[in-house]
Formats: sequence, C-alpha cells, structure tokens
Amino acid sequence: MMIVFDYRLPSPGLREYVRQFQIVGFEFKESETVPWKPYWPRPETCLSFYPRKTEIIESADGNKEVLSSRAIIRGQYHSITNRQPNKNFVLFQVVFQPGALFRLTGIPVDLFTDKYIDAESVFQPEIGRVNERLSSTDNHMEMIWIVETFLYALVNQVKYDVKPVDKVSHYLLQNPNKLSFDWLADEACLSRKQFYRKFVERMGVSPKAYTRIIRFDQAVKIKNANPELDWLSISLQAGYYDYQHMVKDFKEFTSLTPTEFYLMDSHAPERKFGKKET
Repeated sequence: MMIVFDYRLPSPGLREYVRQFQIVGFEFKESETVPWKPYWPRPETCLSFYPRKTEIIESADGNKEVLSSRAIIRGQYHSITNRQPNKNFVLFQVVFQPGALFRLTGIPVDLFTDKYIDAESVFQPEIGRVNERLSSTDNHMEMIWIVETFLYALVNQVKYDVKPVDKVSHYLLQNPNKLSFDWLADEACLSRKQFYRKFVERMGVSPKAYTRIIRFDQAVKIKNANPELDWLSISLQAGYYDYQHMVKDFKEFTSLTPTEFYLMDSHAPERKFGKKET
C-alpha cells in the first residue's frame, strides 16, 4: 500500500483565491476492502479532481451515488457525507478562500449548497484538458503545476473584485466566536438585510450556519490532534458555550454523538496509513 497525504498552500499569486491544496492518494490491495470516509461538514467550497477513478458518495439520507464526473464542484455542506474511494485512488482538491468561487464564476454559491456539480458545466472545456493532464502523471508535484496553470488562467479572467463582505467572511473563518451580526454587517458596509443576502450569495449558507460549521470543524480537528483530551475541554477550546451545545451540533451535522463520530472517523482510509486530518 502507498499513500500521499499532502495539504499545502498554493503559490503566493493564488492565495487570494485558494486557501489550500489537498492531495490524497493511496492504493489498497485487491484483497482489501477500502473503508468509508466520514466527510464531516467543514467551512469550504472546493474544486475536486479525480485523476484515476472517482468514489461512491452516501448522503445523510442514505442515498448512494457513484460520481460520474472526474472533476466536480463541491458546495458548502450542512451534513455528513460518507465517501468510499476506489482501491487505486487519487484526489486533488482545491479549497477556495471565502467568496472566491463566486468571484471566479459569477455564480451564486448557494446554488451549489449541499451538492456535487459537474465542473465541466461551469469551466468547460478547460476542465477536461486539466483532467487529461492529471491522468498522465503519478508525480503530485507535477499535478500541482497543472492545476495552478489552470487556476492562474481563471484568475486572469476574474469576474468580480473582492468586496468588504468577502473580507468579513475571511475574518469570520479565523475568528468565529463572539462576533455579532451587526458588527459583521457594519464591517461589510452593508445593512443587515444586504449583508445576509450577499453572504449567502458568496458563501452558500447564512452567517450563523457558517459560524457553527467553523466551530464544529475545529472541534473535530482538535480531537484528532489531541485524542487524550476530553470532550468538555474540546468544546470550550473550540469556542462552544458548553458541552451540550457541541453535542447538539454533532447530532445535527452527523446524527451521532461526539464519541460515536470519533470512532467512525478512526476507521477512515487515511488511518490505515497512520494519517489523520488535524
């Protein structure tokens, strides 16, 4: 079995639009069963490339679907999706900065919320050529060059300038606690009603939902990084008012208790190789 588990920043010229590249690759033996990955809600919209085969997606309602496209746009999710990769699996995922997908496409991001969208419907025909080039190499450094070349071409044709609401969204990503709605609207130079509408247009969800997803994502990653920590300590460190508020979010986003979800995630594919998301 082999693995690539490389989370890294893009080139400086792309960091206004791209928060992170996530490159994941592994190979299981034919005699092995690939585990499911419980992909919890996290504050992100992504462009995902599958240079090999795709994966099976199981939504929160139990429906299963094999992704038919090898390049997808993944909107902001409110609930867990279980993902079963192929035995010979490579994923190159572009995680956009807050508001960047709207700026690059001009498409309201709430149209992507809780959905996987064929990226060719948005970036045709360039996206097909990107996947062809990705499929021709096993070198993930070369994959980075291929994807960055595509992204620089997008940036050179950017449709919308950065607005105060985008800067506020980015600030919220780094500081999700103790920020009032009125303060956020004032910083975005908008009325409360305008701020709500513009935020949903760019982020796909309301400011309150986005804040809850940020806090929940932090709690999961704190536990992964510090498995010895008890859940009360984690809830306070992640910015929850108390333990019960965190449990409520776990139940809403995953239908599981914190401990049940942690046990499920401990069997994710990357754990077989000693890796975990932190």
